[in-house]
Amino acid sequence: MTTQATHLPQSDNLQPHAIALLRLALGVMTLAHGLLKVFVFTVPGTVGYFESLGLPGVLAYLTILAEIGGGLALLLGVYTRWVSLALIPVLLGAAWVHLGNGWVFSNEGGGWEFPVFWALALLVQAGLGSGTLTLSRRFA
Repeated sequence: MTTQATHLPQSDNLQPHAIALLRLALGVMTLAHGLLKVFVFTVPGTVGYFESLGLPGVLAYLTILAEIGGGLALLLGVYTRWVSLALIPVLLGAAWVHLGNGWVFSNEGGGWEFPVFWALALLVQAGLGSGTLTLSRRFA
């Protein structure tokens, strides 16, 4: 019996592209959530929501800034490790907000598992770096 060797690309060749794909996905998601707070919920609406949770309203502004700025930085591959680490507290805060909802399947209003997974993906991104397709390797 003979076996035919498959010729798969070396994983080393694909790894920087896979890292970049993760970074771009995280950047799009982060930017989208920041823009959602601006254009759909509105800034005053987001501030009101934060205050209804007992959080200071200024935290809403900081969250919007972190999500929009962090999303853009991830998309451009600028300071990827630091930006990823800086966004983790934002996602852990979101997990805290949704903790009482249970899992996404157990209640309307979303669950805590998505922001926790997102925070873990950011931690992985911080460990991996920027990958390819960055604005400048100098700032990656």
